[in-house]
Amino acid sequence: MTDAATEDAPEAPGGRLAAFRHGSFVLYFAARVLTTFGAQILSVAVIWHIYAITKSALFTGLVGLVQFLPLALLVLVTGTAADQFGRRLIMGISIVLAAACAVAMALLTALGIITPFLMLSILVVFGVARAFLGPASSSLVVSLVPTRDFANAVTWNSSAWQAATIVGPAAGGLLLGLGERPFTNWLANAGQPQLAGLIDGHGPEVAYITGFVFMMLGALFVFAIPKPPKSPPRERPTLSNMLDGFRFIWKQKIILGAISLDLFAVLMGGVVALLPVYAEDILHLGPEGLGWLRAAPGIGAILVAILIAVFPIRDHAGKIMFACVAMFGVFTVIFGLSTVAWLSITALILLGAADMVSVVVRETLLQLWTPDDVRGRVNAVNSVFVSASNELGEFRAGTMAHAIGPAAIGAVPAVVIGGIGAIGVAAIWAWIFPQLRKARSLTGRDGEV
Repeated sequence: MTDAATEDAPEAPGGRLAAFRHGSFVLYFAARVLTTFGAQILSVAVIWHIYAITKSALFTGLVGLVQFLPLALLVLVTGTAADQFGRRLIMGISIVLAAACAVAMALLTALGIITPFLMLSILVVFGVARAFLGPASSSLVVSLVPTRDFANAVTWNSSAWQAATIVGPAAGGLLLGLGERPFTNWLANAGQPQLAGLIDGHGPEVAYITGFVFMMLGALFVFAIPKPPKSPPRERPTLSNMLDGFRFIWKQKIILGAISLDLFAVLMGGVVALLPVYAEDILHLGPEGLGWLRAAPGIGAILVAILIAVFPIRDHAGKIMFACVAMFGVFTVIFGLSTVAWLSITALILLGAADMVSVVVRETLLQLWTPDDVRGRVNAVNSVFVSASNELGEFRAGTMAHAIGPAAIGAVPAVVIGGIGAIGVAAIWAWIFPQLRKARSLTGRDGEV
């Protein structure tokens, strides 16, 4: 294995596992899996915990909003930091800060002084950590592999995230279930009354501490990545060059179309904020069921990611992307209307599979077409778009459900309307971004204007 990217060469890509020939990428990959796994455990625990306290879809929507605001407010700072300072260092510090948020949640819960306001306040700090982590993480990977292996690295990088989003939420749901009465009763009947008494009602604390451990392990792997060669001195930050990321995306219509398509489709079709409502009040699955509902999109996504890694998209990338975004909306509607657990989980799996195609196309276009000197700023803007689609999508779903009526009543129309909206977004974007619709290869610039 080599520890750093070799010089760019015009040779063919090195196979399906090409990125793993580079030791630095292996460390990065492990860090990404562990960190995302821990963050997913924290995420599923928080949204279940806050719904258990409030029984309000509005508060589950606010979970998304308070995480999005730091990304939006700090976008100029985080992107510039990723371009001006050590991306590895920023990534590591950001993960440690996120882990500290998990510890704070656990301590406040154990002391019995946790409140929705305190939870939302800690999530603001968690959002700050994510704001710096996203651009640094996305910008670091490009220096770990040569250009010929980069598309492969992007696919496996997305696979790492998706794998963690499968196992993490499921594990989070199981950890939450440890503190539920059925499990503690089973422990007591099995001759473990002391252990049953110790964890009875403490599922959130167990989940928070587990998330902390995995995020800290991820930070250790990040700091183990060898320092990349020192970059040439970069221009001094000014407001003008801080805005370069926005200017670059605006000029590249294919990139603008790809990231804005994902933004508005997921903004309309996001269902995460309402999954606790479905798990508790519609499907009656409990916290373990919430974990599986959260994991289901990741199952579909990882299967598609592996399929694309083995059989890359070689032609008609734009048309495939639009078709899959439309299918994302269709499966969202099916999930919204379902009252049967197996159908709901199947719809979420297919929803995640369709969404993964958009992720791979968008990320590959973004990273391969972006010059390194503005990569951090461009990735910061992209992080805001991605976060807006996810976190603001949660806020949209939660507030719409709250406006319609009680959580169990408002959730269904909020999801169905959002799914129909995602289908509409795919149709509109196919019309206003013909360059993206006509894009064919992910490795060339055939549709650039």
